[in-house]
Amino acid sequence: MKIVVLCPHFAPDTAPTGTVMTGIVEGLVDRGHEIHVVTSLPWYRDHQVEEEWTGRLSRTETTEWGSITRVHPFPSGDKRNLLRRALGFVGFTALVGITAARPGGWFRKVDAVLAMSPPLTLGLTGWLVAKLRRGRFVFNIQDVFPDAAVRTGAITNRAVIRAAYRLERLSYRCADAVTVLSDDLADNVNAKLESRRSARTDVVVIPNFVDNNWLTPVDGSPYRDEFGLGDGPIVMYAGNLGYSQSLDLMIDLAEQRPEITVVINGDGAMRDIVAEAALRLSNLHHIGYQPAQRLPEVLSAADIHVVPLRTGLGSVSVPSKTYSILAVGKPVIAAIDEGSAVARLLADANAGVSIPPDDVGALLNTVDALIGDRKRCKELGAHGPRWVADNASPAAASLAYETVLAGEQTG
Repeated sequence: MKIVVLCPHFAPDTAPTGTVMTGIVEGLVDRGHEIHVVTSLPWYRDHQVEEEWTGRLSRTETTEWGSITRVHPFPSGDKRNLLRRALGFVGFTALVGITAARPGGWFRKVDAVLAMSPPLTLGLTGWLVAKLRRGRFVFNIQDVFPDAAVRTGAITNRAVIRAAYRLERLSYRCADAVTVLSDDLADNVNAKLESRRSARTDVVVIPNFVDNNWLTPVDGSPYRDEFGLGDGPIVMYAGNLGYSQSLDLMIDLAEQRPEITVVINGDGAMRDIVAEAALRLSNLHHIGYQPAQRLPEVLSAADIHVVPLRTGLGSVSVPSKTYSILAVGKPVIAAIDEGSAVARLLADANAGVSIPPDDVGALLNTVDALIGDRKRCKELGAHGPRWVADNASPAAASLAYETVLAGEQTG
């Protein structure tokens, strides 16, 4: 098949969604497909276009399997400025649409268009490109927007909320298929389609995955020594420092358990709050994003990982970091809604413990129990790589995406 991919990030950009889409593309390439990616110039790490990529609105490179065109993302420079971020998404989406729909070249006729959300604006753009190029349109949902933004209070303007929900429903109805990460997200999308159900819109669950040949446990990780983390137990959060994550739980843990080293690794909208807390708490360390190739050693440095998600977000978001943590053989404490996808995953894998979201007492008790029972802690961690190999491998995901893009699978 000839496939066009529209996504907000792609390697070498460091965003989690970029890692996911890069893996999807690599899997499809391995299965013999021609892929043409339209994405942004790398900008996620510092929320501005990286210096070596500046100077042009777009850049195109030809690959052995197709091409990659990168366009300017118009970053706001401040993740907390929602208006500037929204305007940036609009500008980026317009450039993506113009680039992907331009006449001639390899866009004359395609078999399928795969667009990723967020940003939600790529939905209608993907549909339009698919119509012009006479291909099937598949909409890949990583986080259900605007639900997460509304529930965290990031968006409060009623008119904006109504407009976002209308755009969301319209984008779903225009798609031939919508792919989501869990049954929870499928229920969410199906409920929004129900009132005006389009018979041709399938909702298909394809969980995220990790490269378990690369992402493996690292013994004696130099990360500890490099950042002066000592030899004691480390409890870590690694990922985006956003408003959806209950990072106050990690700060409270550091305050109430001074004998434990607490590490928050990453950057994002809550970076300043985390950094300020790290200045006053000697056992709390804020470490910025590390190069992607260091992920195995970064995750392997911790004894326990925490995956916190605010109350009510378990049905609209599936933190993909969970798969990576399991792959390196570390136990997970998920502070997340009961019965959500991550809670079920940990129970199925027997690789961690789920606790109620935003519950400091539950986190303290669970951390104490795991640190006090090193044998159980190691046993939980050992189950992770086996579960990932059986359930979250790139090969399984690639086949699932190929089937949906070809129109051979219904929801």
